[in-house]
Amino acid sequence: MSAIQDTIRTEMTTAWKAGDNTRRDALRLLMAALEYARIDLGRPLEDADTIRVLQKEAKQRRDSITEYEKAKRSDLVDKEQAELNVIVTFLPQQLEDDEIRELARAVIAETGASGAGDVGKIMRPLIARVAGRADGSRINQIAREVLGT
Repeated sequence: MSAIQDTIRTEMTTAWKAGDNTRRDALRLLMAALEYARIDLGRPLEDADTIRVLQKEAKQRRDSITEYEKAKRSDLVDKEQAELNVIVTFLPQQLEDDEIRELARAVIAETGASGAGDVGKIMRPLIARVAGRADGSRINQIAREVLGT
C-alpha cells in the first residue's frame, strides 16, 4: 500500500470519528477507486499509480460539475465540489502556467519541435516532466500556445 493510501485511510477514520460524513464518504469513494485500480493492475499500487487514480477521480468530478452546472443542479454541483476538494488535498502541488511554459520551452528545444504538427512530439516528454502536477488538457493547451499554434 502506498503512503498516500495510508494517509487516505487514516483521514477516513478521523473523519468518521469526527462525524464529518461528507469527507468520510468522499474518502470511501477514493478508497474504492484505489482498490479497483489495484485489482486492475494485479499488484499493490505505488505512489505514482495512486496519483494517477486521484487525478482520474478529480477529472471525473470536474467534468460532472460542468455537466451539473449546465443542468442547473446546484445540489449535485455542491456534492461533487466537496468531493473534489477532498481529492485535491492528496494530489501534488499543481504547477502554475508559467512553470509549464518553461518546461514546454525546454522540451521544444530538446526535441527540435517547431510548429503545430510537433505537438504530439513534445507531449510525452512534457507530461513525464510534469508528472501529475497539472491536468493533461492544460498541458496540451500551453504546449500549443508555446509552439504558436
